[in-house]
Amino acid sequence: MKYILLLTGFSLSLFSLQAQNKLTPEQLWKLGRVSGLGMSKNNEYLIYSVSTPNLAENKSARKFYLIARNGGESVEIKSTDSFLVNSKISPDGKYMISSEGVKLMDVKGSEKYADLQKSNVYIYNALNYRHWDTWEDGKFDHVFVAPMINGKPGTAKDIMPGEPYDSPQKPFGGDEDFIWNPDSKHIVYVAKKKAGTEYATSTNTDLYEYNVTDGSTRNLTEDNKGYDVNPAYNKKGTLAWLQMKRDGYEADKQDIIISDGKIKTNLTKQRDDIHVESFAWSTKGDTLFFIAPINGTLQLFKVNNPIATNSAAAITQVTHGDFDISGIVGQVGFELFVSRTDMNHATEIFSADITNGSLVQLTHVNDTAYAKINMCKTERRFVTTTDNKKMLVWVIYPPGFDAAKKYPTLLYCQGGPQAPLTQFYSFRWNFQLMASQGYIVVAPARRGMQGFGTEWNEQVSKDWGGQVIKDYLSAIDAVSKENFVDKNRLGCVGASFGGFSVFALEGQHEGRFKTFISHDGVFDFRSMYGTTDEIFFENWEKGGSYWDKNNTVAQRSFSQSPSNFIDKWNTPIMIIQGGRDYRVPIEQGQQAFQAAQLKGIKSRFLYIPDENHWVLSAQNALVWQREFYKWLDETLK
Repeated sequence: MKYILLLTGFSLSLFSLQAQNKLTPEQLWKLGRVSGLGMSKNNEYLIYSVSTPNLAENKSARKFYLIARNGGESVEIKSTDSFLVNSKISPDGKYMISSEGVKLMDVKGSEKYADLQKSNVYIYNALNYRHWDTWEDGKFDHVFVAPMINGKPGTAKDIMPGEPYDSPQKPFGGDEDFIWNPDSKHIVYVAKKKAGTEYATSTNTDLYEYNVTDGSTRNLTEDNKGYDVNPAYNKKGTLAWLQMKRDGYEADKQDIIISDGKIKTNLTKQRDDIHVESFAWSTKGDTLFFIAPINGTLQLFKVNNPIATNSAAAITQVTHGDFDISGIVGQVGFELFVSRTDMNHATEIFSADITNGSLVQLTHVNDTAYAKINMCKTERRFVTTTDNKKMLVWVIYPPGFDAAKKYPTLLYCQGGPQAPLTQFYSFRWNFQLMASQGYIVVAPARRGMQGFGTEWNEQVSKDWGGQVIKDYLSAIDAVSKENFVDKNRLGCVGASFGGFSVFALEGQHEGRFKTFISHDGVFDFRSMYGTTDEIFFENWEKGGSYWDKNNTVAQRSFSQSPSNFIDKWNTPIMIIQGGRDYRVPIEQGQQAFQAAQLKGIKSRFLYIPDENHWVLSAQNALVWQREFYKWLDETLK
């Protein structure tokens, strides 16, 4: 009897230990979020920050650190001011640039009618009346320049006076949108100088050069009709930036352009498989480093002597492996300092040897947490699609995976639609967290994924309900042939375009799945076209408007709307919707939930009033995680 009790006690202890080692939503939201900020002025230290969510206060606390470039103990610092070069002060120290909002338009009733100050009316005459998560209020972000007087900025001058345009760009632009030329006489800034409906239907963003001496401005990229963003000079005055060619196509191939002021050169044009995510000049200015998706990961590349070469052969891939290089922090000699993630680890800072790609971890912010968390195995598979192409599929296994057992399995549908599925570490769509709850995760790099060539990337546009849906089914069918997959417990989850994919598969999965979860997914193409903020996206992806009956491409696109196939819905579905999501507005989730309810399908509506297309609040995110797994427990386990 004592033996049985001891054995039972041992089993309970082992169970407790295993439970402790399983990643939970609460543990995920205790991890520190590392951001590399740059090298110290003397190049001896790496400066970085760590943001840690505080669930009780529902906000994050941010701390700053420095670490020797060869590693060692990190030291907390109160401010980065004395360590980092202020890039907003001109190289000669005479001027400083900044940005602030400028009120240029009256849009409220109380602004137009002095006697009606308690009205809350908004009045608009054109589109772009709301963008991402904000309604137009008549303010525009402008760049200002001020002389430095005794080490402090004097009276600032608006370099875009009276212009109803933004720089930095909304909603995601920052300090990288306005920079100094090394000559200290010119400022280059990013702006899309279009307004209203024209703004909402175009991606034509340009680089503008402002002359500090005479106040003149000229467009440096007038010849290009797509995106021109992320300008950066080397010390010799050569300008580099990222460019897309076609107006209206937000996911066009993104190349690096360089210019000496006379000749422009596209450094990555001839590499069909390269879509540049970000780049940085070397300290000497004789090499360009960049990050691009390749074969299901984000890797570091370099171009030596970019000014002297026009050849794609000059591009060298520096790093290799199943991880993501997600950012470039700085360089000293042959060491490049980068951010790195994988499906089991949040961002940490590494040094990369630019001669051979070897990596050494420098920061260890989350090591203590990881020591208590079991890791998940990730595996590459290649699946043959219905049109006889080879498609990469990531498979993520639960900790302690046992091939003799059967596991419930989730098909993960990536957003975008043109977005690479790589070794990223998300604090919401977290593969490690999903697998740690006992699920196998199947994540296909379906049509529309960058890193496999331009043709593969573009095959999703104007055909959302076509081959890409077949790709999803090919992936789950291939993995489901394994004995360890419980074919009676398959689920399908995704957000944005992935949420659309969930809605589409609900109508044509032919009994494969037992449950669905869609977050901010597109349900009805017509109402999406009528309410989304960036019309250029819809025009490109659908091929035109739904009322153009002579446009056969657009008519085919709109015929693929999931709302057209509600008669085939019969499977439990949870629908999540942000109230301030103006990219995929609220009626998309409402319509889907209402249809499911009226059909008598088990369904749940998770409405988050103050969140946009993402979930940023710590407590909201934790509710999201708990409800996500609660739904799967109810419908799949």
